[in-house]
Formats: sequence, structure tokens, C-alpha cells
Amino acid sequence: MTNSEPQSVPTTLPRTAVPGGITDPVASARAELKAALAAIEIKGNFPRRIEKASERGILRARTFARRNPVGAAAAVAGVAAAIGGLVWVIARAVSR
Repeated sequence: MTNSEPQSVPTTLPRTAVPGGITDPVASARAELKAALAAIEIKGNFPRRIEKASERGILRARTFARRNPVGAAAAVAGVAAAIGGLVWVIARAVSR
């Protein structure tokens, strides 16, 4: 009852990949067009890319804060001081 054939694990291709083994030229062209449009959508969707990047940044900041709370507090104080200084410089320049 042993199966001599290797078990193949089904894999899913990314939306931007063209599946292999397509012999029909029309089907191949459709698959290439579909993959190209998916790649354009992924590259051109800036709000989604910004959202994913901000989620990664938040995750990194939380991990850093858990591992090094004193360093995280110092980083927050430094950023607040930098923003405060920038606002002060801008306010001073506008008032003159």
C-alpha cells in the first residue's frame, strides 16, 4: 500500500507570476497580461504601499520598545525635541 510516486505539495503562484506549461498562445498572452496588470496594480497602489510600510514601522517600534524601554523613551524624547525645535524655528522665521 505504499505509494512510490512522490507527494507533490500544491503551491500557489503570486499574482504577478505567469504559470508555466501553457501551450496555447492566446492563453499565454492572457496570462502574461493578467500578471502584468497585477504588477502594475501592486506598484501603483501608493496608499496600500504606504499603509503596509507604516504597519511594518509600527511593528518594529513596538518590538524595539518591548526589548529596550529606556531607549524607546529616549527616542520619543529626542523626536519630540526635534519637532519642537523645528516648530520654534519656523515660528521665529514667520514672526520676523
